[in-house]
Amino acid sequence: MNLKTVLMGAVAISALAPLALADGHSGDRGRDGQLNIIYWQAPSTLNPFLSGGTKENEAASLILESLARFNEKGEMVPWLAEDIPTVDNGAVAEDLTSITWTLKEDLQWSDGSAVTADDILFTYEYCTHPESGCASLSYFDGISGIEAVGDRGVKISFDAPKPFPYTAFVGAESPILQKAQFEDCLGARAPECTDANFGPIGTGPFKVSEFRPNDVITYVANDNFREEGKPAFATVTFKGGGDAAAAARSVLETGEFDYAWNLQLAPDVLARMEEAGKGTVVAAYGTSVERLMINQTNASPELGPEQRSVYMGGENKHPFLTDPKVGQALSMAIDRALIDEIGYGAGGQPTCNVLPAPELYASTANDGCLVQDIEGANALLDEAGWVDTNGNGVRDKDGIELSILFQTSTNAVRQDTQALIKDWWNQIGVETELRNIDASVFFGSDPGSPDTFQKFYADVEMYTNNFAGVDPEAYMGNWVCADIPGPNTQWQGNNMQRFCDPEYDALVEEMSQTSDLAKRGELAKKMNDMLVQSNSIIPLIHRGNPSAHSNTLGGVKMSDWDSEIWNIADWYRIDG
Repeated sequence: MNLKTVLMGAVAISALAPLALADGHSGDRGRDGQLNIIYWQAPSTLNPFLSGGTKENEAASLILESLARFNEKGEMVPWLAEDIPTVDNGAVAEDLTSITWTLKEDLQWSDGSAVTADDILFTYEYCTHPESGCASLSYFDGISGIEAVGDRGVKISFDAPKPFPYTAFVGAESPILQKAQFEDCLGARAPECTDANFGPIGTGPFKVSEFRPNDVITYVANDNFREEGKPAFATVTFKGGGDAAAAARSVLETGEFDYAWNLQLAPDVLARMEEAGKGTVVAAYGTSVERLMINQTNASPELGPEQRSVYMGGENKHPFLTDPKVGQALSMAIDRALIDEIGYGAGGQPTCNVLPAPELYASTANDGCLVQDIEGANALLDEAGWVDTNGNGVRDKDGIELSILFQTSTNAVRQDTQALIKDWWNQIGVETELRNIDASVFFGSDPGSPDTFQKFYADVEMYTNNFAGVDPEAYMGNWVCADIPGPNTQWQGNNMQRFCDPEYDALVEEMSQTSDLAKRGELAKKMNDMLVQSNSIIPLIHRGNPSAHSNTLGGVKMSDWDSEIWNIADWYRIDG
């Protein structure tokens, strides 16, 4: 199989998928008036490069766009680009060392200025600046250079053959910024540019009218949007805060809102709400995994801010969670099937993988975790020398007790899960203190807050994460040593548990240079297995993503491969 065949086999069918005109789309822009959206985790910024949080990426996706996106089927579709570059159309080099994108003609920013190749080049400079702490840095891995090709084209060169070159400027997490607005915001200045971060100028169907961090965003239709008659809505209110139950009620029972995101509620609760007849629960399945992150660094509050949960080159190890048998026992004690039954229903399934899909990349090497084994967990800890020497019910060794602070966001399902896990860990002699933090704070981007999931001032934390697109290379790159958050990165970075293994870094590097799809699948499985078997990540549930929309809202096609609301320009009001 040659390189050309490999590349075309990966994207030929999906890459050229046409953008179908949404049903009900005729008439003037803004004809359907007001649209109300509620994301009960409130966005703290509208610059996705400064936050790894889903809520920020979703809110920004109404404004900022990329060259290509992934639809509800995981198919790649051209967005700001004229088409998808391939070997066959000559836009991807035969040796896979470069890709050339071409912008659509006459694209405008919402302020009426032209979108050019310079904006793309600047965005690359912005995110790859060594002091930026860019949350999407892994999307630019392997790039050796980028240059303009006329006013509308950019050629991206790679330092080795790139079999899946569709990461930089593809998907909601890697959009294009306007150079004129952000050119004074490079490096350490990035988080200081409040006006730009709270009101980015974009190419999307809407533009910001007002942004109140951790509260509400008001958008108005972008008069310079490239598609005639879109968006159908003149204004959008994007409300943040509250909780999943209130958000679900606001769509399914009261009809106050048109769309509610991330309704992580008990399945029977959603079913009862849906009976009111005002809305419909919808779900998308992709790569979302609810997981436990096991801190590999010392999170003791007795340490100062320059040490607490700081990797320090491996010199600040956690006193007991770096013992792989402790992590293995914690995983063995968990009944994932019961968590799924109580909290997720049809919206989830137990998993032992942090990379559960697509099928090419899904490992079966860790499936033993699907069966709870309390007895085996106790025997493993006994064997490792963790025993209760003073009769207080908590195992200890060398004067260190297995006492855990377990944090997550405030959410009914997550608190139920915490309670279950606390009980199971108590049965194996592990003391557990539970803590929940308001989701807007926990997933926030404030480097001064002690309560963010990036700071990780706890022993264990729980949340869901996933990746946009269908290729996991950038996602698996999140766990290289260089992506560990810390004071030097303004606490940005995706390697939350502070895992660091040169062998893992080597696999990431190898994948970036491997063209054969089967081999890429093998490498991804090895990386997944290394992470899971290090017991620094304990996967729990492969989540479907339940949301709800009003029965008067048409055109909704949820995607779990990109921003969930990727096609909001196609939404419209159904006459009641």
